Amino acid sequence: MAGIFSSIRRIYLVLYNWIVFLGWVQVFYLAVKTLRESGHQSVYAAVEKPLILAQSAAILEILHSLAGIVRSPVSATLPQVSSRLYVTWGILYSFPEIRTHFLVGSLVISWSITEIIRYSFFGFKEAFGFTPSWLLWLRYSTFLLLYPSGITSEVGLIYHALPYMRESGKFSIRMPNKWNFAFDYYYNALLIWFYPGQSHMYGYMLGQRKKALSKPKAE
Repeated sequence: MAGIFSSIRRIYLVLYNWIVFLGWVQVFYLAVKTLRESGHQSVYAAVEKPLILAQSAAILEILHSLAGIVRSPVSATLPQVSSRLYVTWGILYSFPEIRTHFLVGSLVISWSITEIIRYSFFGFKEAFGFTPSWLLWLRYSTFLLLYPSGITSEVGLIYHALPYMRESGKFSIRMPNKWNFAFDYYYNALLIWFYPGQSHMYGYMLGQRKKALSKPKAE
C-alpha cells in the first residue's frame, strides 16, 4: 500500500511541476517578447491569463506542505505563496491603473525566471531522482538577485496602488453594518507594505543554499 501511495505521489508531483513549469515558460516568453516589441506598458496585458493561472497553481503547494506530500515547511511556503497571490489578485488584477507601471516588467521577469528554475529543479528530482549540478547551482544561487528584485517590484507596486485603494474604497467594509465589523483595505495594504516577512524567506533560502551547495566532508 505504501508503495502504491509513493508511486501516485511521484507521478502527481512530476505532472504538477512540469505543467506549472510550462506555464511559467509561457509567461517569460510573452513578457520578453512584449518588452522588446511594445515596451513595459503592455507586459501585463500580454501575460495576464498565464500569469494568473501559474501563480494561482501555487495554492496547491500550501496543501502539499500541510498534507506532507513535500518536505517544504508551511512556515516557508505560506509567506511566499500568499504574498505573490496578494500582488497577483489583490493588486494587479484589482487595480488596472498600475498595470502599465515599469515595475510590472521587472516583477514578471523576476517571478518567471525564479519559478522556471524552481519547477524544473523539482521536476527533475521527482522524475529522475536527481538534479543536474548546473540546475542545482541555479536553484540555490539565482535567488540572491531575483528575490530582491522581485520583492522590490512587489512592494513598489503595492505602494503605487495605495492612492487608488484609498480613492475607490475597493474591498473595504464601512461601519455601520449588520455585522458590526469594519475593514480598510488601504490600511491593510500599508501593514503588508511594511511587513518584513520576506526576510524570513530569504534567510531560509540562504540556509538551504549553504546545505545544498556545501561539499560533503571527507570521511
